[in-house]
Order: sequence, then C-alpha cells, then structure tokens
Amino acid sequence: MSKLHKNLLIMLCTGIFSALSISPGFAQAPRLAQHNATTTAPAGEPKTPKTKILEAGAGLLQSTTPLKAFDIYLVGFHPMKDHPESQMEAHHYCQQVNEDFAQCMLFDSNTKDANLNGIEYIISDKLFATLPEEERKYWHPHNGEILSGQLFAPNIPDIAEKELMKGKMNSYGKTWHVWNTGYEGKSGENMPLGEPMLGWSFNRGGEAMPGLVEKRDGKLKINSMQKSKQREDLKPLAKPQWGVDDLKGKFSRPTKEIPGVIDQKSTGKSD
Repeated sequence: MSKLHKNLLIMLCTGIFSALSISPGFAQAPRLAQHNATTTAPAGEPKTPKTKILEAGAGLLQSTTPLKAFDIYLVGFHPMKDHPESQMEAHHYCQQVNEDFAQCMLFDSNTKDANLNGIEYIISDKLFATLPEEERKYWHPHNGEILSGQLFAPNIPDIAEKELMKGKMNSYGKTWHVWNTGYEGKSGENMPLGEPMLGWSFNRGGEAMPGLVEKRDGKLKINSMQKSKQREDLKPLAKPQWGVDDLKGKFSRPTKEIPGVIDQKSTGKSD
C-alpha cells in the first residue's frame, strides 16, 4: 500500500470515528456475547462499530509478521496430567523454527470463534536428551499419538502428512492450557481462571474417553484407525520415550499397549 493510500485510509477512519462519536444512530443496547454451540463465548460486550473500524484499519496498516510463520496445522488430544479424565481436542497452529524446535498456539476449535487456550513447544529427542531429569516431567511423548493415528495434519496429501508425522517421531511436547473453555462432558469458563494446567498425551489404547476420538474423526472426516495402519512402517523408528507410563493405571477403564510405544524407564537405561 502506498503512503498516499495509507494517509487516505487514516483520514477515512478518523472521519468515521468522529461521526460515530456524535451520531446517536449507532448507539447499541448493552448485551452479553452469545454462546456459540461449538466453543465457549468469552465474557464481555459485543464489539462496537468503532472497534470494528479500528480492526479494519489495523488489518490494512499494521503487520502481523510473527503470525505468518505459524503455517502448520495439527489436531490431537490432551489429557491433563494431574487430572487425566479432563480431556480435550487440541488444535495446534505451529511454526517449525528449526529441525529440532517448533512452537504452537493452541485453540479449542478451528472456527473463526475459536478460543486461544494454550501453548505447546515441541522438541526433538536430541534436544530432550539435553534436559535435566527434573525438567523432563513437563514434557509428554508423541509416539503414542502418532502411531495410534490420533495426531494428524488435516487437508494435506497423505504422503506429505505421513512425512510430517515421520519428522515428529520421538519428539516431545511441553503444553500448558491456560483456559478451560470446555471439554468432553464439562462446560467451560467464560474467562481464563485459575492456574495453568499441564497437558499430556495418550500412550495406551483406551485412555481417551469413549467416543472422544470418534467424535473428532467424524467432524473432520478422518479415520484414526486407518491412519494408524498407514503408519505401521513408522514403528521401527520409535525409540523408548520418557513419560509413556506416567498415566498408567490412572484410568478406571481397561487400557492396552500401543505396539512400539515403550517407556524409557522400563529399558533400564538413562537415555
């Protein structure tokens, strides 16, 4: 956009702001934001015309450069480590910073009304090996999510999606959810309240609440079991990982091992 066009836009926005500030025709009766059927509506009043115009101007005049690199979309699930039956769909929008490090924004859906409810950092097993043991308790393993077919990248060709998953084999994620916007069987809060919750991963069949995976699969028109079969040749790449057994025995329903998903501590080796 040329400098002339920018100046004209600023003048236009300024003029509209002035008009809105004196025109009673734009007055709105106070009302709370309406609840969306697919996500929790945050507390607060609807956007005023002034705010919408400011957003339009900002969209044309300002840069969102840091956000442009968040171009990888992954969908999986997170149980909370301290409350394993608190489980949710997790929509990851990620930036691959380098071959060993990625950073993700987490949302409760993929709609325009989605709420930002957490963050996740993803590191390779090479970087994980440099962490002190005290730090490792915060990082969940990813092999179970990948080999079970639960973690996937929508809307890209199968061959590219599988290559992406191959690159995440043996990786780890550090996830904090900072807002309970609702999860399977529970309503959410309309504001971010309380302490952050440490997210974890499913590492055994049956750990996910009945129907949770199937519901997600139906919405996004995928089949996790089919994905798992397509990834069987990734199994030889799987190394034992820390944290696989951290939620073992913490579910009332039967669970079963995922072939290739092994806890590092069961090997008797430190790394």
